[in-house]
Amino acid sequence: MFNNKSILITGGTGSFGRLYTEIILKKYKPSRLIIFSRDELKQYEMQQIFNAPCMRYFIGDVRDAERLVQAMQDVDFVIHAAALKQVPAAEYNPMECIKTNIHGAENVIKAAIANNVEKVIALSTDKAANPINLYGATKLASDKLFVAANNTVGKGRTRFSCVRYGNVVGSRGSVVPYFKKLLAQGEQKLPVTHQDMTRFWITLEQGVNFVLKNFTRMQGGEIFVPKIPSVRIVDLVAAYAPEKDIEIIGIRPGEKMHEIMCPADDSHLTVEYDDHYVIMPSIKLFDQGCNYETNNLGEKGVPVKAGFEYNSHNNPLFLTPQQILEFDG
Repeated sequence: MFNNKSILITGGTGSFGRLYTEIILKKYKPSRLIIFSRDELKQYEMQQIFNAPCMRYFIGDVRDAERLVQAMQDVDFVIHAAALKQVPAAEYNPMECIKTNIHGAENVIKAAIANNVEKVIALSTDKAANPINLYGATKLASDKLFVAANNTVGKGRTRFSCVRYGNVVGSRGSVVPYFKKLLAQGEQKLPVTHQDMTRFWITLEQGVNFVLKNFTRMQGGEIFVPKIPSVRIVDLVAAYAPEKDIEIIGIRPGEKMHEIMCPADDSHLTVEYDDHYVIMPSIKLFDQGCNYETNNLGEKGVPVKAGFEYNSHNNPLFLTPQQILEFDG
């Protein structure tokens, strides 16, 4: 569906954007692939790798509504990946996080509607479900904005959905590269916030492919959640440094013991498919008669039981230390 189409990705120089670009260029022939981001150095470095004729590099910030409108001219599909994502940094710089993650989301929505973009998928996070930190709260607000935007669009064609998933193996700022850095420096102990902590675990390629598939699945208003394994943080140490001791350093500001992707309070809105869940809109979308138990690929889902919650602690699938290494590749 991406052949001869124009695609824009905000925050496109990040881990997701770079792999997304690689996969799109291998599998499809887009007319334009626009990388929209604010860091000129990262754009320069990315241009050295991805310089196909369809590539376009736009310097801009999602806080700048006018620039977004300009960048989205004649664009068919948008992936909104730009965000401030570091939990402690958001706790100490709340207004900066709000400006990018909430006001930036609003600007993306307005620009997409103004340019009659066909489909928009916003990347969410497990931290948006029952949030206890500012980052999660801003992403929950962003999710709500993108779902409600399906009403805002009026008679236009633009449709908005979200994709929510957990920790990405090896992404910038994640624990695995940090552990590897400490080991390379000769550290004898690895810091662990709590011995019982768990997290959802997904590879970057799985995340990119999930987003790509949901462009076909989406009707508008859904939050897509993949079925993915969990890991225990102590098992990460056992996987990468079995001979090393751990040092319990305590939970950082805004951290949870376990992460949630489908809250129990949304169980009446949650539909289970073979390899993913869909959280339906909690509000009525007036111009759409969507049946979220059947998607645009013809896949069938069934409502979950009342009180169902999908979290990293009750997940039936946990990776062993050996599987963690295999997962990382």
